[in-house]
Amino acid sequence: MYKKLLDELKVTPEAPIEVDPLFAWHANVLKLGRKKALVLVNDKNRYVIVLYGLKAKEWKNIDVHIKGAIREVFQAECIKEELIERFISSSDRMVFSKTKDRTAVARLNNSSEFVYHFGELIDPDSIVQKDLSLKISTLLVGDGKKSYYLPNEALYKELEDLSGQSVFHTEAVQLKVTLELRNHKVWRRIIVPSNITFSKLHEVLQAAFGWQNYHLHDFLIFPPSSVKNVVALHQNKPIVHLVCTKEAFQYQGEIPMKMETGVKLSDYLSSQILYNYDFGDDWTHKIEVEKVIENHDRNRPVCLAGQGSTPPEDVGGEPGYELFLQIIQEKKHPEHVYMKEWGEDQGYEGFNLDEVNWRLNEV
Repeated sequence: MYKKLLDELKVTPEAPIEVDPLFAWHANVLKLGRKKALVLVNDKNRYVIVLYGLKAKEWKNIDVHIKGAIREVFQAECIKEELIERFISSSDRMVFSKTKDRTAVARLNNSSEFVYHFGELIDPDSIVQKDLSLKISTLLVGDGKKSYYLPNEALYKELEDLSGQSVFHTEAVQLKVTLELRNHKVWRRIIVPSNITFSKLHEVLQAAFGWQNYHLHDFLIFPPSSVKNVVALHQNKPIVHLVCTKEAFQYQGEIPMKMETGVKLSDYLSSQILYNYDFGDDWTHKIEVEKVIENHDRNRPVCLAGQGSTPPEDVGGEPGYELFLQIIQEKKHPEHVYMKEWGEDQGYEGFNLDEVNWRLNEV
């Protein structure tokens, strides 16, 4: 543990004790704007947990908040409750000591840099930064022997070895997501954990359709209805508008507006949902819940099927997409070569299930 963190806690470091590295964490405190973040890095697998905005009263009870953060982040990973409790109870007495070696310090510094890099994922209304923790823990790290691994997958394996059982207990939902185009069928059938946040669902949809996340987005939540047509659905009044940036609140109307971070899909499973991406080109995706899976054996999204190519980014909406298709299909068109190369640079391609699942595995 860094000296500045020990100073923050106002504790005298205890002598190091021998402990299973799976239950030991190195920690650092960072200043992000006017608030402080606590970064925890697991000694065994380098899994990262981030707490943010801790005030004096939280620092005084930091052991309680650390255990609570471990619980919340592991729950977001869909790890079984009994394994979470077993992990936390194995760390029942929390001991604070100095960092043990330079390697641990270097690894802690690397993880701290990721916190700065992905700072846009911070939820200012929450101490436990689940999305940020999950993101950093999916990034490749080196083991010092010229090989690399993913901290989250290392954690799953270690918990499986510890318990001798499957790590996950996931309630999941099967979704059919359709990109609303007049002349083309473009859809994906995906399975996601039901407790997925809408900010995470946005990442899943970007990967499933091959969007590049260049633009803003939002979600419109409508009351339960038998209406399937998007035009007819828009004639109803949404019950909530989920946005991805605080600037959106400057344009709030009658519809209640919330930040998407922290809001779960499970809260709106019976609702009609629209996902809008790129307010210039205006790509609308209809999200339908096809079924709930009570005990899914994975904690990550997976695509089961799909159809159709996603339009290139910045093609100019549906009219621009039709013109793009016309040009690349007409070999004698003077802009054929240019437009075809531009489309390839934009990642325009046919639906490939393996490619989609490769991207989803990176979310």
